[in-house]
Order: sequence, then C-alpha cells, then structure tokens
Amino acid sequence: MPSARLKHIGILIKDLREERGFSQAAFARKLGTSQSAIARIENGEQNLSTATLSRISLVLDRNILKLSDKSLDIRIEGGRRLRGTVTTRTSKNGAVALLSASLLNRGKTLLKNMPHIEEVHRVIEVLQSIGVAVRWLGNDVEIIPPKKLSLERINLESATRTRSVLLLLAPLLHWFRKFALPHPGGCRLGDRTVRPHLFALEEFGVRIRTRSKEYLVAHGGLRAGEVILYESGDTVTANAIMAAAGISGETVIKYASANYQVQELCFFLQKLGVEIDGIGATTLTVRGIQRIERDVSYTLSEDPIESMFFIAAAILTGSSIRINRCPMDFLEMELLKLKKMGFKYRVLKTYLGTNGKTRLADLRTFPSTLRALPEKIEAKPYPGLNIDNLPFFAVIATRAKGTTLIHDWVYENRTVYYKELDKLGAETLLADPHRIYISGRTALKAAEVVSPPALRPAAIILVAMLGAEGVSTLRNIYSINRGYESIIERLNNLGARIKILRSL
Repeated sequence: MPSARLKHIGILIKDLREERGFSQAAFARKLGTSQSAIARIENGEQNLSTATLSRISLVLDRNILKLSDKSLDIRIEGGRRLRGTVTTRTSKNGAVALLSASLLNRGKTLLKNMPHIEEVHRVIEVLQSIGVAVRWLGNDVEIIPPKKLSLERINLESATRTRSVLLLLAPLLHWFRKFALPHPGGCRLGDRTVRPHLFALEEFGVRIRTRSKEYLVAHGGLRAGEVILYESGDTVTANAIMAAAGISGETVIKYASANYQVQELCFFLQKLGVEIDGIGATTLTVRGIQRIERDVSYTLSEDPIESMFFIAAAILTGSSIRINRCPMDFLEMELLKLKKMGFKYRVLKTYLGTNGKTRLADLRTFPSTLRALPEKIEAKPYPGLNIDNLPFFAVIATRAKGTTLIHDWVYENRTVYYKELDKLGAETLLADPHRIYISGRTALKAAEVVSPPALRPAAIILVAMLGAEGVSTLRNIYSINRGYESIIERLNNLGARIKILRSL
C-alpha cells in the first residue's frame, strides 16, 4: 500500500478513534495490540492487512474497508495565512500518458516519482487487469508487459472512471489488429468529443466504430505518413505520437499540441529509441520502431498546474510561501498575467529537472494588492496560458479590484461550475456557457459546498475556502484527489487547518 494512502487511512482511523472517545492506549487494548502500533498506524507508518482493517472496523463500529477518497468530505478553517515551503510534485497528465506509453515497450519500464493520485491508481488497475505486471517501488512504478494482453478481462469500473483510458487506443494498435475499448469517464465537462482521436488514427489506417458503451477498433496494418490533427488537443496529439512511435517509417504530425505532457511523452519515447524532431513546436516528425524492447528508466517532471494551485492559494490567503520546483516554461504566461495584475513574487533560483529537460525554479510569493486586467483572460495552446490553469484566475479574480472577464472557450460546461464561487460570497455574472464576469475585492465567507464533478473547478472551490473567513465544508473531494497528491496534508503543513470528515 503506498505511503500516501497509508497516511490517509491513518488520519481517518485517528479521527474515528477520537470521535469514539478512545485514547490510543484504550484503543490498543481493544485491538489486542500496543499503543506504539496504534501510533504507527495513525502516522501512516505501518502496513495494514484486510484482517487488521476488519478488526479496527469492528472496534470503531465503522467500515474502514469501504472508506474511499470518493466518500471524503473536508472541513476548512479559512482566513489563515500560509507559511513555509511546498514542493511541486509530478504531473497527473504526464503520469497517465507515460503509463499508457509503457505498453509500447515489450521490455521493463521504470517510471520514477510517480504521483500517488486516484487517476494514476485507476490507470494502473486497468493495466493490471489486462495482464500487465505493475508494482510500486516506493514512489516509483515498475511495469513489465506480458507476452499476451487479455483485453477481455479489462477492469470496466476503473476504465470508465477515467478519461485517460483513451490514451490506450494507440498503444493497443501495436498489440492487436482488432479490439474493443470502453468509453471513458473522468471530469464532467459537457460533450467532450472523441472525434479528433478517431480522425487522427484513421490516417494510420485504423477503422473505429462507436457503440453505446465501447469503441470497436480494427486495422489491417499501420502506415506512416502525414497526419493533420483535426484538433490541437493534448491527448489527441499523444495518441498520434504513440501510433507513429510503433511504426517503422517517418510520420509528420501537424497542428500538434506542444503542452507539457506531450513534451514529457516525447522525452520518454526518445529513451525508448524513437526519434522525434520538433518537440515544443506544432509540427512533429516521428521515426518509429516496429518493435520496441528495452529496459528503461525515466523520471517524471513536475506539474505546472500544481504549482499554480499553490500560487492561487498564496494569493487568496495573502501569504508569503516558497514554492519549489516550478516548471517555468509552462508558467511564464500565467506569471506575466499575474504580475500585470499586481502579484508580487521572486524567482529564487533556476535549474534543470531530473530528466535534464525541464527548466525549474523556486518561487517566493508575497502578499499583493491585485487589480483586474482590462482584457479578457483566456487559455491558448502552448506557449499560451494553460487551459487547466485558467480556472485559478476565476478565484484569483475575486481578490482583484474591478471586473474580470474569464473566457473558457474549450469546455462547454466548465464556466458554469465557476458559479459555485457565489456560495462563498463571490459576485459573478454568467454571460454564456463559456464566459463569466467576476467582480473583485469581494469578501469571501464560509459555506458548505459539494465539490463539482471536475478536477480544476473543485480545486478552485478549495482555494476559495482557504481564503474565506470562517469554517467551510467541502463535500466529496474525489475530484480533487484525482489530480493532487496528499493535498490536504501538504496544505496543513503550510499552516492551513483542514480536517478530513467522512460521508458514510
């Protein structure tokens, strides 16, 4: 069991124990163990068997075995200044892309610094269900493919809870001439079409039929060539790259995304021997290898969206904190916008990441007086403002004097979720499903809110609650745990006061 998960369960057990009025010593006596063992369990320092969890459940009269991140609520004491240092962890989007890309390799893949997040757990569950040997080695993940995949045994529950299952389309082309893949789940952001994926793969000679619950995929042999993407999306580009990576010959991909997870995928494939020109640009040339079989190790890069989360938290709480290992190439536009709004920060040092490619920096934030920008704030393809960072500007705008227009043109329904900020005292005006006006210098207040069923909108509600005076409750934080590792513990380490509850 990953250490992050053990710490999480330990906190739950401690809360339940205290709720029942048991001291550690009394709890230990009822379990027939020592007080030191209870201390280790509650600190996340001891592995827990199913039998042990069952005994704990009986003593506490709550079914610990059924506790999951989906059932968690949190209580936040807002209005507190943060202090200290936090380190940016590795990227959700990069992690799921590399887990999928590991299927291109018939050798052993070691992915280092893998985040312990729900999205990663779901993809690993899918890989394990089809026969891939996947095991955690501390914070690293070792992946060894079988001689034959068993798609008929795919874990449908895990596959349909993550949109990342779409990234398996291209790798599976190199295993099967014909297969079926279930429709993805993930964030509820309207009608997120998969047609660009289908159009891209058609250029490689793939035929895809859509049924009510699955895609039927078939080809008579893959061909290299020129692929013009219907949409410059991250996962679309990743699928095209992975399709080309397993074909002997040269493929030119035009209108490609150059976002951080796409670059991460390219760096990994280069370690597998695939030649890729144009990384960071919108035209990629991929010279693939028909059969890849080598033992490789790759260290994941840091997540610019997580860095932005802590920047937003610092702004909402008026705090000076240090944020280490920020991927600057994917934050420059965000920081420029914030600087023009009045945000004060300092770059303490810059350096290369462990992969030898990513330019990182340590930042110090300072309490700032913000003003709204006269222009609308919208996302653009890299090197523009990242689409996943755009929601943070919605909550930041509540601190900026004047009115801010946020234009979220990519997703159909995401702007609607920004209206949830009104429950915390924000003043917003929804112009249409893509545009929202936010009035600044608003005094946020405590409230009870159910997390939106989408990662970034849920994250900005959490950020807003950190800045809202009083005690707020955020219900069902599964969406947040999909993309942020140990986020509650790390915020508490910065001086926040967040308590994990349960909704059983």
